[in-house]
Amino acid sequence: MNIVLMGLPGAGKGTQAEKIVEKYGIPHISTGDMFRAAIKEGTELGLEAKSFMDKGELVPDKVTIGIVRERLSKEDCHKGFLLDGFPRTVAQADALENMLSDLGKKIDYVINIDVDKGILMERLTGRRICKNCGATYHLVFNPPSESGVCDRCGGELYQRADDNEETVQNRLDVNIKQTQPLLSFYEEKGYLRNINGQQDIKQVFADIDELLGGN
Repeated sequence: MNIVLMGLPGAGKGTQAEKIVEKYGIPHISTGDMFRAAIKEGTELGLEAKSFMDKGELVPDKVTIGIVRERLSKEDCHKGFLLDGFPRTVAQADALENMLSDLGKKIDYVINIDVDKGILMERLTGRRICKNCGATYHLVFNPPSESGVCDRCGGELYQRADDNEETVQNRLDVNIKQTQPLLSFYEEKGYLRNINGQQDIKQVFADIDELLGGN
């Protein structure tokens, strides 16, 4: 089956992707991995993407779409794939439809892991990291025994700059603005399935598994 996985930062997309791949045996294809593989293989499109990335610029759609096409044409995608991080825009979604049509494929499901913005704020701003050993904690879900102190080595815990409330709020707002037209596009096509991501991890996967016809 061919799946596009969507969800805002903190929705638990990475965790669910691992579970889907493990159960259904389809490759997990993320944009970052695709770029890295194309660059490592030295493909023409990979080198073109690298020239933009080296300058800190966004890789143009034409190059991104070409790299996605190369990846989806590979043998391990013949029985299906899980796309993560692509498409990001309606233009890319249109290009994906055309590309899959050329390859004799279609999207089966667009799974959106839906979590309230307030809960995402709590998840994303609660992370704390040990300055000494790098152990990760969460003030709500995995708090240290003693506030501000690492259980493992006694080091001081700190909050990363990109985990502060203002930065997280901005990141979520940008993502919501970007994904809303895409969700509407897929809803009109009849592909979109919203999954309640506010449940525990096992229940979220149980709902996805039921949707995909698992047993």
